[in-house]
Amino acid sequence: MERKPRTPNGGRDRMPPLRDAELSAAQRAAAAELAAGPRGAVVGPFIAALRSPELMTRLQRLGEYLRYRNALGLRLTELAILITARAWSQPFEWAMHVGEAEARGISSATIEAIGHNRRPARMAADEAIVYDYLLELDATQAVSDATYARAVAAFGEAGVVDLTAVVGYYATLAMILNVARTPVPPGERSRLAKLPARPKRSSGRRNAAASAPKASRARRRTAAAPRPTGR
Repeated sequence: MERKPRTPNGGRDRMPPLRDAELSAAQRAAAAELAAGPRGAVVGPFIAALRSPELMTRLQRLGEYLRYRNALGLRLTELAILITARAWSQPFEWAMHVGEAEARGISSATIEAIGHNRRPARMAADEAIVYDYLLELDATQAVSDATYARAVAAFGEAGVVDLTAVVGYYATLAMILNVARTPVPPGERSRLAKLPARPKRSSGRRNAAASAPKASRARRRTAAAPRPTGR
């Protein structure tokens, strides 16, 4: 039996490429459309996404705009992709975009700092705005008025919407890749260390909710108990 390659995410590839004989008509059509576009083949997250061909088609059409034609331009888009790959500890996404980011003008020092989860010491002004916007969005699930104003001043409202959509799209791909355990392509070196796991959310609310019925029953028993008459 052929062994599935072990992946940097741990374990073996859960959703390897489908054999041609396994493809449905819908999967063949989705794969052909993807291969005819700028990506040229079904690779990376689309290998797993092909299990849901309509989703894959809609996803890759959105991604074609967000990667190649959005209002930010290619340099800042690649920076946003690396920040997202780092946030999700996604080695395939990181490996596939490091070279693209360098080619578009992101410095190797900036890339190295992001890879080690540090704020780069020197960035262009627009890169710093992207970095601060995305880290704040990740940490707080929102951005402050000051952060928003800086982003709008630099990129316009359309650019802010596109920047937010880029991180959402690549977070979706990162989740698919992490769940599928898609391996980094042969010959590519990720150079991306996995971040420590985030602390689990407190179970205090769950415990409080679980104890509420008990407390309610106790109150009912107390209320039902005979009261002293003073006789």
